[in-house]
Amino acid sequence: MAFTEKTRIGIIFRNEAAREVLVQRLPDLLSAPPHILSLLKSMTLETIYKYRQEELDQPDWIAETLAELAESTGASADSEEPAQETEAAPSSEYEPAVVPEGSAGLRSPEEAEQWGVCEIELHGPSHGNPYTDVSLTAEFRHGDKTVRMGGFYDGDGVYRIRFMPDARGEWTFRTASNARSLNGIEGAFRVAAPSPGNRGPVRVKDTYHFAYEDGTSYIPVGTTCYAWTHQGAELEEQTLGTLKASPFNKLRMCVFPKSYLFNFNEPVYYPFEGSLEKGWDYTRFNPAFFRHLENRIADLGRLGIEADLILFHAYDRWGYSEMGPAADDRYLRYITARLSAYRNVWWSLANEYDLLWNKELDDWERFARIVTENDPAGHLISNHNCFAFYDFGKPWVTHCSIQRVDVYKTSEATTEWREKWQKPIVIDECAYEGDIDQGWGNITGEEMTRRFWEGAVRGGYVGHGETYLNPEETLWWSKGGRLSGTSPERIAFLRRITEESPGGVLNPLPSDWDVPCAGVKDEYYLYYFGFNQPRFRNFNRKPGTTYKVEVIDTWNMTIERLDGTYEGAFRIELPGKPYMAVRLTKSE
Repeated sequence: MAFTEKTRIGIIFRNEAAREVLVQRLPDLLSAPPHILSLLKSMTLETIYKYRQEELDQPDWIAETLAELAESTGASADSEEPAQETEAAPSSEYEPAVVPEGSAGLRSPEEAEQWGVCEIELHGPSHGNPYTDVSLTAEFRHGDKTVRMGGFYDGDGVYRIRFMPDARGEWTFRTASNARSLNGIEGAFRVAAPSPGNRGPVRVKDTYHFAYEDGTSYIPVGTTCYAWTHQGAELEEQTLGTLKASPFNKLRMCVFPKSYLFNFNEPVYYPFEGSLEKGWDYTRFNPAFFRHLENRIADLGRLGIEADLILFHAYDRWGYSEMGPAADDRYLRYITARLSAYRNVWWSLANEYDLLWNKELDDWERFARIVTENDPAGHLISNHNCFAFYDFGKPWVTHCSIQRVDVYKTSEATTEWREKWQKPIVIDECAYEGDIDQGWGNITGEEMTRRFWEGAVRGGYVGHGETYLNPEETLWWSKGGRLSGTSPERIAFLRRITEESPGGVLNPLPSDWDVPCAGVKDEYYLYYFGFNQPRFRNFNRKPGTTYKVEVIDTWNMTIERLDGTYEGAFRIELPGKPYMAVRLTKSE
């Protein structure tokens, strides 16, 4: 293929001659920090020029660059495609015939709880590379129900198969493996009632909302701490303490470490064997990394917090965002085997999928297929955008994970998105409350709270994040630590308002042009005035139905019940300040 204005910079970089042309045309590429270069690679010549045309000051810059690329590369433009790793199927001869079938040591529970982690531990061979040389699965049976679950190697000759049983009673299992000692091992266990607080995994309910498996309503009140599990024990424990005292019950977090503004420290653990200096062996996982991750996911589960796990991202200096297809796929199979038995896991294929320059739409569809096929628990799954929304109409997408694509407009389009995709709308990034120099990270607590309310009354769910500067550069949105913003307690207030609504959810109702409304027709109405500041409002409801009226100050978190009841056409006096709401509830 010839290079065009729409070719990604990363693809051009693969060709040595083309790379030299780009460095001449964009000299600062050589001095760009690795995390910035990773982002630049996701851009095209067209987008680079769009953002830097005043600096470049050449109307024909794109055409001249393409001409130089064509001249310098000639027929070699296609010749720099990297050789792709091919992975051989595990051999039936991994262990010699003298090894007895099913001879590996076994530890399995006699009892597990419904929606808990049931783990089978096997002690088997460790020669060669068990991560790639050994396949291991188990079939779990309960009556007519059969569930197939993949196993994984956990180092030091230990293999594990984790399973989340969804029904009480007697279960049996039988393993299958190319390694003779791991093949054909059988066992049984009993599944008891779930322990207090265990309500099962979260599912989509009534098209636009969520509930736990036991039917209890779940209102996602999310926040973001991308790299909190890479900060060391002291800071991670502080983060957990902060979350325990917060209203948040969903946390967006990355598997891989992050390299970006205010986050340049090395992680405690790396996901693969190797080093940054010598390179990584993508065929050998580092069990310590994944044990640490799953322990933190379990910590969140004990707090009642869903772990919205980001599987890929572009903010990278280690090379994990540029792995080849075989490494990507192997990683996805491994992490789903390790984590899909945890009931509080959600899958996010990426943070800003469209910034990963070496992955195409077909790759994301393949990733979704691998995750869903290897996750019999059927956890929620989506993909998150930077510039362009993913196609949330894909059947595997359970909910829409959205980043606002406008500097100012965010949750105002929630109802439109609901109607377009007919799925829950989760605005995971509406910008962050903070004071850094980036427009996505310096909105006020008032504006964060307003965006939450706008999304809620329009039938969606908005996510929080915080980016306040401090001397230690411990910004919540990346490292965790402590919260210092003013929105969390107001978000908690909104959560209570939502939980008190009929059915514990808010659905949009036909509204006046200037104020959104949610509720249940003729029974319950919640109007939100946002940044408007009326001194009064006239309401028109059906005669014969009376309502009690409450004026809600969403910022000061007060609810004023007005005397008497109201019906038909009536006027409600308001304080003439922003962030007010009015709630009408049908009188008994």
